[in-house]
Amino acid sequence: MAVGESQSRVASPIRLGPAVCEKDAKALQFIDEMTTNTDSVQERVLGEILSQNAETEYLRRYQLDGVTDRDSFKSKIPVVSYEDLQPYIQRIANGDRSPILSSRPISEFLTSSGTSAGERKLMPTIYEEWDRRSKLYSLLMPVMNLYVPGLDKGKGLYFLFVKAETKTPSGLLARPVLTGYYKSDHFKTRPYDPYTVYTSPDEAILCADSFQSLYTQMLCGLLMREEVLRLGAVFASGLLRAIRFLQLNWKELAHDISTGTLNPKITDPSLKECMSKIVKPNPELAEFITKECSGENWEGIITRIWPNTKYLDVIVTGAMAQYRPTLDYYSAGLPQSCTMYASSECYFGLNLKPMCKPSEVSYTIMPNMGYFEFLPHDPNAQAFSRDSPPRLVDLADVEVGKEYELIITTYAGLCRYRVGDILQVTGFHNSAPQFRFIRRKNVLLSIDSDKTDESELQKAIDNASELLKEFNTSVVEYTSYADTKSIPGHYVIYWELLVKDPANSPTEEVLNQCCLVMEESMNSVYRQGRVADNSIGPLEIRVVKNGTFEELMDYAISRGASINQYKVPRCVSFNPIMELLDSRKVSVHFSPALPHWTPRRSC
Repeated sequence: MAVGESQSRVASPIRLGPAVCEKDAKALQFIDEMTTNTDSVQERVLGEILSQNAETEYLRRYQLDGVTDRDSFKSKIPVVSYEDLQPYIQRIANGDRSPILSSRPISEFLTSSGTSAGERKLMPTIYEEWDRRSKLYSLLMPVMNLYVPGLDKGKGLYFLFVKAETKTPSGLLARPVLTGYYKSDHFKTRPYDPYTVYTSPDEAILCADSFQSLYTQMLCGLLMREEVLRLGAVFASGLLRAIRFLQLNWKELAHDISTGTLNPKITDPSLKECMSKIVKPNPELAEFITKECSGENWEGIITRIWPNTKYLDVIVTGAMAQYRPTLDYYSAGLPQSCTMYASSECYFGLNLKPMCKPSEVSYTIMPNMGYFEFLPHDPNAQAFSRDSPPRLVDLADVEVGKEYELIITTYAGLCRYRVGDILQVTGFHNSAPQFRFIRRKNVLLSIDSDKTDESELQKAIDNASELLKEFNTSVVEYTSYADTKSIPGHYVIYWELLVKDPANSPTEEVLNQCCLVMEESMNSVYRQGRVADNSIGPLEIRVVKNGTFEELMDYAISRGASINQYKVPRCVSFNPIMELLDSRKVSVHFSPALPHWTPRRSC
């Protein structure tokens, strides 16, 4: 970015507003201040991080010697991946309390949806980090209030859940970031705010049993149907799971509403006590629910049951974009709002135009959340080494239209860490860049919070192929796609087999077992989604005729692909290609059981 261009952005700042109340005005002013002074805020943040963690083993190793300027930091501290930090993280997990990455005590580990060697990554965090993250949460509604009036006149029906947590050998908790947030005092003792009143009581959100939690949250949402002004979940897939749950359980829910009683499957004592104060007999409402849910047509069911809903608050960017048409179907085309951009490692920013089309969502990075650098993204570039480190771009200096990989430095001790997100710069708000989330680097398949890359899929194929050897059969070629037409969605794998002895071809039972072996080979996030969260359906293998993948190549070449450079795509999403594959299928197989998964000790 030219110096003059940077100065012109600061000289004429864009102000958000007018705010609907004094509290909102302060929040919008804070956003204006941060985005107008992006580079100076970033310089201050880096100085604070390096000063706070000056005596840590990690910074001392690279001889930073207490200096806090950018040039020294960039010249001495390497860009790293999780695998580079894993030995340090392992020591913390095992009980080493010396200042390894952070001078502040590690309060817990936040488990990432990304994996390393098949297990969730452990992200160290400090207690003060919740203050920073809560600050970002506090900015969301003041921005939304600029676009949607009257949200203080009703409630939000949000399907929020806690997930399984484990402990490291030293006793530190390891859990997903949202589970940590919902169980923190920042959430449980949050002050009353008319703009963030939920239909779900905290007891329902904090119930670890996924059925009891979802059942009671749905029941409360139905009881307060006319007060609901917005529906939400973290991911689009989560909201669709809730709709599917209503399809399967509406009779029991209507019975509870009609009689004023609670389903005997709800056994959590605190939840039972809480719900006893909420559930009262309402035969008229029960009749309405029965009428709406008993028919086959569920188009627009959200607006039929919750008629005052103004928008859906869900993530529909990245891998979640595949759910947009289904959400449109169930909601009669309600706006789909993506409000913030965050990860286990760090919360990044928010959408300053939350009612824009999903395809136009851009997030403004808040420079106070951490120190951000950007690696220009070139998918054809060779991996860099320590001897030839990459040139990173500062937050204020990225260029519109270009793609970058996000690199972060956090107060909790991550230094120049590769998050793995690929972002494209779409513009600036004042001097703060706005980014479109493009994809997670190297992710091939994703249904919910799972992320499966090509090497993991190849390993699963290899393990399943072992079952075919006694039949003198092998997998010639394969591809895959994430089928989200069903709820929950599931992985579909297309196989072309070479059967050398047709008289001894693999049986249906063996091919079903191949599905299960593939699932057992997947990472722990996938298996948790299958077993505990019910967010992923059974894996499916579709065997196609011999020669199908040659036809696939011919089709690609007919559309301009080079025959010399053609490689079979390991994941497909283009409808004509899937239609071609499906027209050649000879058999279909599903995993006959759940894969193994239990909350394991994190180490």
